[in-house]
Amino acid sequence: MVNVIGLGYIGLPTALMLAANGVEVVGTDYNKDLVKTLNEGRTTFKEKGIDELFHRAVKSGIRFTVEYQQTDIYIISVPTPYDKFSKKVDASMVVAAVQEVLRVAVNESIIVIESTVSPGTIDRYVKPEVEKSTKRIYLVHAPERIIPGNMIYELVHNNRTIGAENIVVGEKIRELYKSFCEGEIVITDLRTAEMTKVVENTYRAVNIAFANELAKICRHDNLDVYEIINICNMHPRVNILQPGPGVGGHCISVDPWFLVGDYPSLAKVIDESMKTNDSMPGFVLNRIYEIMLENNLTDISRVGLYGLTYKANVDDMRESPTLQLLENQARHLAPGLKVYDPFITINTVPNQYHDFNEFLDAIDLIVIMVDHNEIRENILSLKGKVVLDCRHICDLPGVYYL
Repeated sequence: MVNVIGLGYIGLPTALMLAANGVEVVGTDYNKDLVKTLNEGRTTFKEKGIDELFHRAVKSGIRFTVEYQQTDIYIISVPTPYDKFSKKVDASMVVAAVQEVLRVAVNESIIVIESTVSPGTIDRYVKPEVEKSTKRIYLVHAPERIIPGNMIYELVHNNRTIGAENIVVGEKIRELYKSFCEGEIVITDLRTAEMTKVVENTYRAVNIAFANELAKICRHDNLDVYEIINICNMHPRVNILQPGPGVGGHCISVDPWFLVGDYPSLAKVIDESMKTNDSMPGFVLNRIYEIMLENNLTDISRVGLYGLTYKANVDDMRESPTLQLLENQARHLAPGLKVYDPFITINTVPNQYHDFNEFLDAIDLIVIMVDHNEIRENILSLKGKVVLDCRHICDLPGVYYL
């Protein structure tokens, strides 16, 4: 039996995928309401294909509980935020989960940590806990590699990395993941596995920062950054990403800071890249101010932000650029802008709307923060509005861009 600890955006799909492919699984989470919802037969977030996978897993006997199970394989998938002052990883939730596992685990158990951590985190924070135990426990790091909006496909098709101190244990965990993973599964040591995951997300963050910096440069000289990127990308060895209003989610906006925190005198490019990405919500606020001046708009309450999630067609708001923008605005003691997102059906911020047409009626200037399919399919409904398009999806006359 496998006990999956943490049933959030990563742990739940992993538990369901294992169960649906013949592995006996118990999912554990401290959140009683979440566990209750799952036991009532409902998933806890929106994701393409997850409801079908959930029903397959339930038929295969998956169980959900708040209790840690006595077994020999644990997969820990709990959040790993960072300290915003030191930039170092906050491993407290991983450590707490490991401590609970050690209380019930049998001898010769394997603890697999899927949570993304900085290089050396397992050595510094997890091993000391294991060494206190009288049981023989093996540690493995198998960092997740999936993204909201495409989780189910990527769980099956993405390559995986298994970091292990013991090659036999590494092979055993590889066979476990092969129950559903069709990608290549590489076995390496713990620290290499830790580093590879952080480096993958850092690579993407740095590339996004370059595009965002280009947007600022081109705005300064009144150049079309999108045309410039398109032309440059015609070169066979150039692939510049698109700029945007900021970077959200729990990977690209967080993981690179681990390297900055651990190697402050070395990670200079990474540090500046993260600062560039973090500055984009403020840049958007300034664009709103400029556009209001240009169009003689004086009522800030008539400005609306379309999109609360960090990316299109998901309900994941973690670290979203819109939340960052609203926080930035609040620090200046300004009233919050109106907000609407079709994927967020409960009130999460002030001035939030739940009907698209009512939202449009209440604003004069719309800021497209997220390119959900809904807004793509209803671009013509923006006629007559002042539009700041941060995702470059609207071609109506007079539209403003980053």
